[in-house]
Amino acid sequence: MDPPPAMEETTLDEPVSVTLKRELNTIADKMYKVAMPSSDSKTELRNWDLWGPLILCLILAILLSTGTSHSASKEEEHQSAGVFAAVFVIVWCGAAVVTVNAVLLGGTVSFFQSICVLGYCIFPLCVAAILCMGTGWSGCSNTVCVIIRLVSAGIALTWSTKASQGFLSEVVPPKRSALAAYPVYLFYVALAWIILIRSSP
Repeated sequence: MDPPPAMEETTLDEPVSVTLKRELNTIADKMYKVAMPSSDSKTELRNWDLWGPLILCLILAILLSTGTSHSASKEEEHQSAGVFAAVFVIVWCGAAVVTVNAVLLGGTVSFFQSICVLGYCIFPLCVAAILCMGTGWSGCSNTVCVIIRLVSAGIALTWSTKASQGFLSEVVPPKRSALAAYPVYLFYVALAWIILIRSSP
């Protein structure tokens, strides 16, 4: 008589708080891997999830949709809704286009792995959005504030691009790495540009 099959561990019977804590720890760990890239960052980011990119996308979209205007006119509310939708669509459709491009160039990456990496790599842009929107909300429009916004957006753009390139360079053939890098750069440039525009007082 064969022994009974071993019971697989499941998370169906654990409390929701334990599940949420585990997921939030995973998201925080992956954001740390993007913020401080190391040799094991690429391995960690291969274990894809879409919770982190969704949270970061919502944070960025909410920040940019608030704008720097303190008036609550109908036109401002309509514009805010449009900005929220535009940022949301740019993040998800842009990540999908970059992923399809990498696959067509002979990349050995799964669709969701690439979207996960590109989504987590907007973390520096979220930090830049907080700084830029903070200067915009303060009403500061002198040269120092403009420089702060430009520098923070530029650093975040470089950081995001470098973090994602570290992963994508491993999955795309070396001869085609420039073709894979170009859409990634455009993707993050579009987000950085929206941050600069929306943070202007």
